[in-house]
Parts: sequence; C-alpha cells; structure tokens
Amino acid sequence: MPLPTGISSLGLAVPSLALPVESLAALRGVDPAKYTVGLGCETIALCAPGESAVTLATTAARRALARWGGDPSRIGLLAVGTESAPDMSRPMSAFVAEALGLSGAMRSYEVKHACYGGTVALRQALEWRLSGAARGRAALVVASDVALYRLEDGGEPTQGAGAVAFVVDTPDVALVDVGTASYAEPAFDFHRPVGHAFPVVDGKLSLDCYVRAATRCFEAYARDPDAPFAVEAARYACFHVPFPKMVRKAVPSALAALGWDEARIEAFFTRAVEPTLALPRRIGNAYTASTWFSVASVLPSLAPAEPMLAFSYGSGFGSELLALLAGPMASDGGALAELEADFAARRVVSGAEYLELRRAHVGVV
Repeated sequence: MPLPTGISSLGLAVPSLALPVESLAALRGVDPAKYTVGLGCETIALCAPGESAVTLATTAARRALARWGGDPSRIGLLAVGTESAPDMSRPMSAFVAEALGLSGAMRSYEVKHACYGGTVALRQALEWRLSGAARGRAALVVASDVALYRLEDGGEPTQGAGAVAFVVDTPDVALVDVGTASYAEPAFDFHRPVGHAFPVVDGKLSLDCYVRAATRCFEAYARDPDAPFAVEAARYACFHVPFPKMVRKAVPSALAALGWDEARIEAFFTRAVEPTLALPRRIGNAYTASTWFSVASVLPSLAPAEPMLAFSYGSGFGSELLALLAGPMASDGGALAELEADFAARRVVSGAEYLELRRAHVGVV
C-alpha cells in the first residue's frame, strides 16, 4: 500500500543583499514605473561574495531538515533542481550533501529543466515514495537558483535568487495530488548555451510560451474527471513568477479558455492569485524556486484540507499544474518567520555597489 506522502516540512532562504528596482532604474536612466508598474517588480535579491546557489540550497535544506525533526539516515533520496549548478558533471546535490554531512544508501542527483526543474524533482520524490521503492524512507528536495542577466539586458530588473527545500514524507504541510496536468513543447524561448555566462532570452516568445503552457495546463485540469477539486474552488492559485506582470498576462488567457468571463477572471485573480505574488516581488525571479516561494507565501493562511493550485513553467519548455491540499502543519508559519528574519537582516545596496558586485563577485558583467 502506498505510504501517506506529501510535503512534511519546508525551508526557505534568500541571500543577504537586496537592490530596489528604483535604484536600478536610476542607474539605467529610466522611469522607475517601467519596472514597478510595467513589470510589477520591487526588489532584486543579490548574493554577497561567498553566497551562491549552493549556499542558499544548503541553508534552505538545513532549515527543512530541522523543522522535520526526523533522523537524517532516513533520507533515501536527495534531488536538487537548479539551472545555476557550479559544475557540468558533479551534481549540485553532491555539494549540498557534503555541506550537510549526508551520505550512504541514498540516490543523489541534479534535475535540469530551466525553472521547471524543482517541480520535476519534487514530483520524482513523491512518485518514488508512492511507488513503494522508498521502503519507508523520506526524500530531501531542493530548488535553488541565482538569476543574473548581462548588464543592461531587458531581464535585468527581474533578477533574483533564493532556495526552497522540502522534506517529502508524511503530508504534514501539504498533500500533493498524484494526478497532474502537464504540457510541453520544444522551444528556444530562454536558454543558456554551454560556455555562455548569461541566458539568451526571446522576450516575446517566452511570454507566448508561458501563456500557452498555462492555458493548456488549466484546460487539461478542468477536463480531468479525477481532479480533486474545481479550479474555482482553489483558495489560492500559485504561479512561477518570472516577473509579476507575466502572471497577470497568463491568468486571463488560462481562465478564458475555461469559458470564464472577464468579471469572474478578475475576481479570481484578486482573491486567489494576487496574494501569492508577495514573496516573488521581494525576491525577484528565483528560477526553480519561484513557484514554491509563491506557495510558501500563502501556506500559513490555509486551514487543514484547504485546496490550492501551483503552476510551474520552465523554458524549453515544460509545464505542470499541481493540486495541493493543506496539511495540519501548513499554518505553522515557522519557515516564513525564518525568511522574514532574512529579509530584516538584508543589506540594501546602491546602484554603484551593485555594479561593483557584478564586477568583483561575478567576475563578468
């Protein structure tokens, strides 16, 4: 019989520096409203020297394990979703395992599919448990990234960094339904060729792919006779957030395809989507962690068994819409409290400091 399975604990982490997008606008000589209103962005999370996707992943994982409170020897699978790996061969999971002192009879690997990689890793861990292969063991899953673009690139105001970690065991925080609505197409909307320091982005194509993916996933979910609840029944609908206005463009298309009128769509967006954008606005695009920061931002407000949706997208492209039910510990709020402490301790940098960081820390601009 399959084990009761879901998200047992959660850990969140952001780096120690932040750049308000208004400061970037001043640096670039543009109206701040282009970033704050046009894109819906507020703050870019930035890594200080010594911080990286690995250190963020390790911090988030350590917090998730501490909140779980189980025996680390029960971890039988460690998967890290990222597009910021420090090595082309050694998986980022090995760096995280080394920092955490994890070794032994477990699978350890990295998952790459742009921003969708963290969700793929989570699904693999859930399916590993449900298949019976886990034999009672738990999984540790981490989504961690640092999003940087070439200086003066159009994506610069959407930059960000952060990590979300899950222990997949009993569904104390959330039950993730075994069913799923997914959609994929091969595309070069966003990619980073080998040897390139920064991604290559086709902005219009990327938006078109994202909107199409959301629409196809919501259509498939609405048609599924085994879906655990209707779209409109979801207390929240969380999205991957490259920038908030991208979500604002996708939601009307996805819901109009279900036959909803404009008023119904607007009411749903205000109630179920807008609250989920709070953390992404303060972090920027954290790639694989982005969808899960959206989820984390609203989990504590859910009562046990309240439903929510989570849409994940990764360029290239792949996408998936997941249905979750809040667990008895969803309202605990400890993970968010730790993140709020991180926010309180963040140092805000100026535009000049940002440029110096890019030159000294990243090494390339």
